[in-house]
Amino acid sequence: MKNKKIWIAVGVVAVAIAAFFLLKGGKKEEKVKFTTEKVAKTDIQTTVTATGTIEPVTSVTVGTQVSGIVAHLYVDYNSIVKKGQVIAELDKTNLISELKTAQANLASQQSNLNYQRANYERYRTLFNKGLVSANDFETANLSYQQAQQQVNSAQESVRKAQTNLGYATITSPIDGVVLSKSVEEGQTVAASFSTPELFTIAQDLTNMQVIANIDEADIGEVKPGQRVSFTVDAYPDDTFEGVVKQVRQQATTTSNVVTYEVVISAPNATLKLKPGLTANVTIFTMEKGNVLAVPKKALQFIPTEALLPKTYTIKDVKADNKVWTREGNVLKAHKVEVGTTNGTLTEITAGIAQGTEVITDMSLQGGDAEQGGQQAGNPFMPRPRNNKNSNGGNEKK
Repeated sequence: MKNKKIWIAVGVVAVAIAAFFLLKGGKKEEKVKFTTEKVAKTDIQTTVTATGTIEPVTSVTVGTQVSGIVAHLYVDYNSIVKKGQVIAELDKTNLISELKTAQANLASQQSNLNYQRANYERYRTLFNKGLVSANDFETANLSYQQAQQQVNSAQESVRKAQTNLGYATITSPIDGVVLSKSVEEGQTVAASFSTPELFTIAQDLTNMQVIANIDEADIGEVKPGQRVSFTVDAYPDDTFEGVVKQVRQQATTTSNVVTYEVVISAPNATLKLKPGLTANVTIFTMEKGNVLAVPKKALQFIPTEALLPKTYTIKDVKADNKVWTREGNVLKAHKVEVGTTNGTLTEITAGIAQGTEVITDMSLQGGDAEQGGQQAGNPFMPRPRNNKNSNGGNEKK
């Protein structure tokens, strides 16, 4: 009976030991995985994107100040013209008639002036001899002065008629290329209320510009002289370069969206850029080349002590900006000085050497449930049960 009790006790102990080892062997050992990035030299850029329209730097709309029928057109679309070149003529019949009428009126007024001058001289001689009254002399003088004024008015009418006749011959005001033509031969143009548009001439298509609309949230970062790259749908594989020339002050509001016009140079030696094309613009508002930088999340990383095994040691420093390195089981903070950032990379101006590996994230692996990253490893958050991941699927072993 005594031996039986001993064997029962031995069996219970054996079962307990076996259960202990089975449970210990079935549980994964928890390990901490660190994600690191090297401190390296790189280029840091910030950009503003927008859309714009390709336009000639200088374009002139050519019209006419007189009405009439278009008698001749000497240019067409894409014609190359020189300053002063005749590009169209209106019918001059009525204008020539108006000039002849004005000239005839001038001749009549000149004859009247000659008569009034002679009459005035005669009355002045008689008045000096006392043979006519002062009233008669003053009347002759007044008639003479009125005749002079009428001649001056007739001369102005002649000059006006000559000018209008000159307007019937339309010349190019600049050297350039004809972009548009709004009339045809035989068409009547009326200049009574507004100047009819006949042609649009661009001065130099090898030197274009982009008028980009920049949102009010970004306009503060855009300055003249900044580098610009842009593409057009017509040539999707080509990237064109330019420079910000002007930031215009006038705002445009469309559907409660406020934008400002920015003028960008667009050299066009190949003549690929055509007026009216839509440009997808990238303005480089900040560029720093070959600077020491780390990912921004390295500056945001803080080791979670609750996730670390007891074998790890944390050496912290008091600093507004710091990065962490790992030396074996020691996590060490380094105070750094930062420069510019583009939201992804941050410039490091002092505090850590190039090539140093800094920690950007840590995660807990193994155990009853793997913890991905610091947020997932928060000890105050409930852990998943029954080996299910956050998406409801079975976690892979």
